[in-house]
Amino acid sequence: MLQLHQRVTALLSEAGYRSDEPLAVGLQRGGVPPFSLAQGLTATTLVYAASLSKQMTAACAALLTQQGALDVESPLSHWLPQLPAWAGTITLRHLIHHTAGLPADHKIDAIIAGDPDRTSSGIIQALTQFPALDHPPGTAHVYSNAGYVCLAAAVERAADLPLPEFARRHLFVPPAMPDTRYWAGPDPVPPGAAPLVRPHPAPLSLGDGGVWTTLNDLLRWGQALNADELGISALLQTPGHLNDGTPLDYAWGIGVRSHGGYRVYRHGGGWTGLRALHARVPELDLTMAVIAINDHTERRIPVINGLLDEVTSSP
Repeated sequence: MLQLHQRVTALLSEAGYRSDEPLAVGLQRGGVPPFSLAQGLTATTLVYAASLSKQMTAACAALLTQQGALDVESPLSHWLPQLPAWAGTITLRHLIHHTAGLPADHKIDAIIAGDPDRTSSGIIQALTQFPALDHPPGTAHVYSNAGYVCLAAAVERAADLPLPEFARRHLFVPPAMPDTRYWAGPDPVPPGAAPLVRPHPAPLSLGDGGVWTTLNDLLRWGQALNADELGISALLQTPGHLNDGTPLDYAWGIGVRSHGGYRVYRHGGGWTGLRALHARVPELDLTMAVIAINDHTERRIPVINGLLDEVTSSP
């Protein structure tokens, strides 16, 4: 454990993190208690997960799919009939894999610039103002926050429950993630959470983001997926493809990569003053995560890559 602590400390220093910057790094392998190194935060500090939320939103969709309550081949128009006619050409699967062709996020952000909370309803209302898609669904992979807001709305209607309640009952309680929750306000942060730098509070939209969690819970989440405790890991880890069969390196809310000969499932999260990265190597029963607040850089990436170097090269 001392050797791991020294190596993580070295990786943080090599990446350019100072000892006074608030961050937390953790790693868990098998049934061994998790390792964590934190400064300015703790392993139980509640923080904004940003786009790490997408894999949890996708997991909710996967649970409902297995229950027969949600058909990922159904058109978006079935779930959000207030959208223009183009919603009839988009399926939920397109949303999951970012191939829906929705208007680019920067175009949507321009419309909702006056909404400091960046709510789900504001994003969906903004979508109603676009007469056409950026490109036909299924023809290109373009990362879309709005797509996951729409997916979350479909999940809520299929479950007949608000997303925070459905996720609490079926996603967070079963694997024992006591501090994790979706948060839609009205306050900018949940009670006891670490606030983000002003004047940019975390958005209140759900699906693309909205999850607040801790380092310990993120490690527990990864290990639960590695062990398939929710019974949906195979589905979540299935990459998408374009209409012409071109394979994607993006599954259900997670990127699909390789490192040292192992398959790695990873995803980042970022907002003003927040950087996070989560990675899993199921073959090694391994999960790791980095959370840094007041961070506007990509230094988290070499930290995770360095940790992956360490564990994938070990005998």
